[in-house]
Amino acid sequence: MNFNPRILTGARRTIARFHLIVVALALLSAFSPTAFARTVTDIDGNQVAIPDHPQRIVLGESRMLYTLAMLEPNDPFQHIVAWPLDLKKYDRQTWDIFAQRFPKMLNIPALGQNSATGLSPEKILALKPDVVILPSLARYDDATLQLNHILKAAHIPVVKIDLRVHLLKNTTRSVQILGEVLNQNARAQAFTRFYDAHMQRIQQRLASSKRPKPTVLLQLHLGRRNECCVTAVQGSLGELLAFAGGENIGGKTINGVFGRLSEETVIASQPEFYIATGAGGLQDQDDLKLGPTIPPEMVQNSLTALTAKQNGLRELKALHNGHTAAVWQNFYLSPWHVAATEFIAKTLYPDLFADVDPQQTLQQIFHDYLPIPYSGTFFAQLATR
Repeated sequence: MNFNPRILTGARRTIARFHLIVVALALLSAFSPTAFARTVTDIDGNQVAIPDHPQRIVLGESRMLYTLAMLEPNDPFQHIVAWPLDLKKYDRQTWDIFAQRFPKMLNIPALGQNSATGLSPEKILALKPDVVILPSLARYDDATLQLNHILKAAHIPVVKIDLRVHLLKNTTRSVQILGEVLNQNARAQAFTRFYDAHMQRIQQRLASSKRPKPTVLLQLHLGRRNECCVTAVQGSLGELLAFAGGENIGGKTINGVFGRLSEETVIASQPEFYIATGAGGLQDQDDLKLGPTIPPEMVQNSLTALTAKQNGLRELKALHNGHTAAVWQNFYLSPWHVAATEFIAKTLYPDLFADVDPQQTLQQIFHDYLPIPYSGTFFAQLATR
């Protein structure tokens, strides 16, 4: 069929350009093939052939660093040839700490400002990576689906992991997959044993107690939006809340991973506990302050101020009887969330978990697995007003 390329517009022109790039690189690879020495099974069950020692790795999300740094603490950046700048955008505190410890991090080419959505296929193909590691997402847009198609057509190995959606099912397996890709199986297995032991303790105690579950409002990104109230239910931090023994008030009306509750629903529900998330830094006035550079008193002040001006929250009894807590938002992207799960369980059942110290758990993760020291505040209970 004959066609005039000049009439291609928008997405059709983009697709045509990508297909030309794929064909060109495929022809080049025919003369200089990459040696695929072994196979890993990614989180979607795909059998992916990768080099035995991949030297050029593209990350589809720079916040994978939370996990990558546990597996390669001496130099987490030695094989990364590109990534998006979501870590810098959404967790500037951790970005700055790692940049100070590893200045060469700042020289990694950027693939965009966000994570897996909006990655440039052209830039990735030009880098000739040995493997591309992409995150599973709660929902996929056309550009992300197209990226997968283009990389597959170019015979570039794509390994999927899930550290952000179905945390209970996929965290340990995703850590193990990264361990396989990076030839760090021993460190991956050591951490998953640590993780499983702490999560099993929570599960076993709740199972033996047989207590009724307290109702909880989990609000994501307190302060970022004026409206009430974005939450997570069937995935992400919502899974951790359920695992820790909380009954999410969003569970009756929200069928997906994320959703929004109206002020009327929140007030009428009068949840027994309120848990907010945030990752605001020292200079962020509108976001709940939490993270590695935030002292405890600043978290208290931030949580108090933001809940006082949020419609739908001021009327909650939980804000006035010691049943309010804050959790670092980026736990939903990190296996460190094992400590957050302990914190939530202890918040909801203080006597049942009186001997559990979530902060000590997090400090142990930093001490045993990470190349940066523990600092700041990652969770807190609001002092009784």
